[in-house]
Amino acid sequence: MADELCAALVGAGMISQFHLRAWENAGIKVVAVCDIDRTKAEARAKEFGVDFVHDDPAELFAEGGFQLVDIAASVEAHAPVTRMAADHGVHVLLQKPMTETVHEAEELIEYLNNRIRFMVHENYRFRPHYMMVRQWINAGRIGDVRHINIFCRGQGLCPREGREPFLVERQPYLTEFRRNLVFETMIHHLDVLRAIAGPLKVVAARLNRLATGLPGEDTASILMEGQNGLIAVADGCICAPGYPDLHGDRLEVIGSKGTILMDYNTVSLVGSDEQPVTVDLLARYQECFDTAINAFVQGIRNNTPFETDYLDNLETLQLMESVYQAAGVEVKPT
Repeated sequence: MADELCAALVGAGMISQFHLRAWENAGIKVVAVCDIDRTKAEARAKEFGVDFVHDDPAELFAEGGFQLVDIAASVEAHAPVTRMAADHGVHVLLQKPMTETVHEAEELIEYLNNRIRFMVHENYRFRPHYMMVRQWINAGRIGDVRHINIFCRGQGLCPREGREPFLVERQPYLTEFRRNLVFETMIHHLDVLRAIAGPLKVVAARLNRLATGLPGEDTASILMEGQNGLIAVADGCICAPGYPDLHGDRLEVIGSKGTILMDYNTVSLVGSDEQPVTVDLLARYQECFDTAINAFVQGIRNNTPFETDYLDNLETLQLMESVYQAAGVEVKPT
């Protein structure tokens, strides 16, 4: 693959600023921004010095001039825009989740038929505190992984006087999501658990709604099992008073010879004299986008596998969907 790679971005919402900054940091020129809301596309293009603006993905691909596309649009656009990219021979970096359902994902994979390279942008794996936990495990610091608990807490859906809840104000589309916490947020946590523990199966799940006026769940407890009797638990609540507006995580990984504890922004070995390592999550927020997009670029240039390719993400999607099935919730597009 030649060094003169160019990219286009589809989707100019809040998260797109981090994507565009990551493309800059990777040394890849973004030549076009597309959003069905042209005003948003124009604003992002002006902010990052992008030459061309489109409000129709079909027009974007017909115009061409790029070999890579970063699809950061809403989930209902993922499959149709990815199909357009494949039809034009453009390699895809696709924001998680791949599609709304496993069935749609399988249909998309069949349609692509390996005509293009395809990576899913699952950025939690690449967040610095999670990367540190994985590095410590890979270095053998706790031996074999035997038991994992992950907790997600935030007050983003708690009521605020005179204002919408923080997460609704930040992500208005949540007002229409019948599947919220697990589909939108904890899919990241399920993916991290898979990355650490390997294949997992949902044993039981319970979902609840503590917030008012929203159709989707904001609270979940999930019990899973893995290889060699491993138990994994994921527990989340984003309507928990007193916690930060933007949720934080707690992760405990118990191994055969040690235990790692990640408590929000600190990582430590339980019972060790070593000082905990503190990660400045706010200052390093951009880092996971940089790491993911750089991994995509290097995979394209060197024709090497992606850690989060579409088959890997399909397993995360299957795990997420099985949570709803175990909780007795019908799985269908939002």
